[in-house]
Amino acid sequence: MDDFQINEENLWRLESPGDSGWEMSPRAGAAKKYFIVSADCHANEPPDLWATRIEPEYRDRVPHVETDENGVQWRVSEGHRPDRLRISSFEGEDQLRAQAGADIDKRILDNKEDGIDVELIFPNKGLGMWATPDPVFATAQCRVWNDWAHEQYSSHPEVFVPSAALATGDLEGSLKEITRVAKLGFKTVTLPCKPMWGAHNIDDVNYNLPHFDPMWALLEETNLPITFHVSTGRDPRASRGNGGAIINYVTHSLSPTIEPVANLCSSGVLERFPELKFATIEAGIGWIPWLLDAMDEAHRKHHMWTRPKLQGLPSDYYREHGFASFQEDPSGLHLAERYDLVDNFMWANDYPHHEGTWPHSAEAIERTMDMLNDKQRAKILGLNAARFLDIKVPAKQQVA
Repeated sequence: MDDFQINEENLWRLESPGDSGWEMSPRAGAAKKYFIVSADCHANEPPDLWATRIEPEYRDRVPHVETDENGVQWRVSEGHRPDRLRISSFEGEDQLRAQAGADIDKRILDNKEDGIDVELIFPNKGLGMWATPDPVFATAQCRVWNDWAHEQYSSHPEVFVPSAALATGDLEGSLKEITRVAKLGFKTVTLPCKPMWGAHNIDDVNYNLPHFDPMWALLEETNLPITFHVSTGRDPRASRGNGGAIINYVTHSLSPTIEPVANLCSSGVLERFPELKFATIEAGIGWIPWLLDAMDEAHRKHHMWTRPKLQGLPSDYYREHGFASFQEDPSGLHLAERYDLVDNFMWANDYPHHEGTWPHSAEAIERTMDMLNDKQRAKILGLNAARFLDIKVPAKQQVA
């Protein structure tokens, strides 16, 4: 960070009331530091990763960059509308975040200085793997990511937990890939928020249907928890023009992550497969209390139409099986204890993305978590993620 200045637009990230009165600290190097797991970080894959590794029949279809007659660069993939690249306009910390994460040693140092003990790593460029109406092609891309992620991160299992990617619209391919990545030692898998990419179609399969029971059974057998990352069900860049950056983030990226949660909690999947665990990633937590209330209301008031007849409320299944990661979400944190969700929320710095808190995570934690006590903070900052991922917590950082 020494070569970068904090540009004016990012100065707010330094604001903090401090951690006065806290028994432990989020600060790197603190004598009593929380065990912190960032439950959402991102790789910085080589630009040609898929073009050089995927089977020859798919090479002309992988997402790529095209330059138009005016010299403007566009990201192009089968399922997204073309997206203009604007990296050259980044300054200061925004430029730093756009470039970070590729070098393994630097990555370890970046997160250590940010107070992070372990990071759960998702694709970055690879979030476009699911952006195709052809799930078999998506599976081929996922295999490339899984191989590369294993090669890249398996030598440092104490700090890196990469998530294996599945293209669940291709059930047969997903079953084979689950078996393969489990043998490789992956600790979790990431599924698209919708199995079939694109606009909703009632004829498409979805996670509430028994079609996926073989997959749930295999994930339960291999003890692989499930994650659903934002922007992996349909094009999150659906709005253009004034306000588009905000509209797309809130409406077309975050909100669709509700769907897989409702699918699992209302369909009986979690009764049939009681060992499953799942988490929404990077979608925030403030909406979780509302969703639980809404699902329970529908369960009670639409009882004449609902099937199957669940043994509990949809909210019961969420609290037992569900998790959610967030960066800064004070609204959700204010509701965590009231809605009995302290055991379900997982903080993340989203390294190195601009939506995240790196390299000022301690300030963000201090700014947003003062309403919690130390035991609650410890769970949300790392212990819940450790339980979700089956990570061993050092004895000195355990909280009674």
